[in-house]
Amino acid sequence: MTSYRIALNFEDGVTRFIDCGANEKVLDSAFRQRINLPMDCSDGVCGTCKCRAESGSYDMGDDYIEDALTQEEANSGLVLTCQMVPSSDCVISVPVPSTACKTGTSQFSATINNILQFGDAAYELVLDSALNAPSFLPGQYVNIGVPGSDQHRSYSFSSAPDSSCMRFLIKQVPGGLMSTWLSTAQSAQTVQITGPLGSFYLRPVTRPLLLLAGGTGLAPFLSMLEVLAHQSRTQPIHLIYGVTRDQDLVLVDRLEDYAARISGFTFTTCVADPQTAHERQGYVTQHMPQEALHDGNVDVYLCGPPPMVDAVQKHFTQAGIKPTQFYYEKFASATAPAVTSVSSEKAT
Repeated sequence: MTSYRIALNFEDGVTRFIDCGANEKVLDSAFRQRINLPMDCSDGVCGTCKCRAESGSYDMGDDYIEDALTQEEANSGLVLTCQMVPSSDCVISVPVPSTACKTGTSQFSATINNILQFGDAAYELVLDSALNAPSFLPGQYVNIGVPGSDQHRSYSFSSAPDSSCMRFLIKQVPGGLMSTWLSTAQSAQTVQITGPLGSFYLRPVTRPLLLLAGGTGLAPFLSMLEVLAHQSRTQPIHLIYGVTRDQDLVLVDRLEDYAARISGFTFTTCVADPQTAHERQGYVTQHMPQEALHDGNVDVYLCGPPPMVDAVQKHFTQAGIKPTQFYYEKFASATAPAVTSVSSEKAT
């Protein structure tokens, strides 16, 4: 029986996936899987179940009234989940917290497959995907519990959804809780995971992309690029990867592999350290080619530490650059819980 995967993104950053059968309405499918999406009449009259379809194809029929959903709203991507019948996988933004729908984040455990260390710069944590692990959108993150403590840290997937292993690029922080544990962790150990979370994820590609990565903020872009490697598209993609020190440039070989696999994908790297031996010294804002901005007809994705995000925003404002879409995520080494939105911040 044909079914479609529907990602429900709640306003508190939680994402839940449901399977929607052919000719089944999203609201009915969600209720069947114990997710109580907002509703009142369920007949296309009240508009209570109004959400936004961010991607995918669907049919709304003609059984709802104008007061519930105007033509202008429908043209902008708003839908009534009580009438929406998908004909492909879809991503839907739900304008309420997940708790209001009697659901929440998924929790599961995973075992260590491998840990790779890149000098004193970063670790790559590779986990075997658990059978009960939920899917995710490329760019999202999870909270990983640090064994031996009651704390967790948040990391973006650097692997694609549905991969046999889950990969995470983790900055090595001297004395850091996760870094200290990773320095002695062994294969087959188990970690507890909560997620997926976050509204920083790859949207449908309809125009050129400019990807800006700072340090281990490269992680979500590796997930996105793996997905893009399997899509047919003609839009150019340029990534700028900036780090503080020469040794912080990690996984460049994977970017080279994507450059060979993905038509129209190019990347540059730069190092902020004035004493660098790298050919490009400076910050990402200093190595942003004008042609990569496409006169503003570009979707920009930015993931990096707060100073970098602030600097890019300031650069865009001062240069009069207004990307068609601008999605960013800040991350910092901290112990505070993650807080996410379209423009999001997370603790690492």
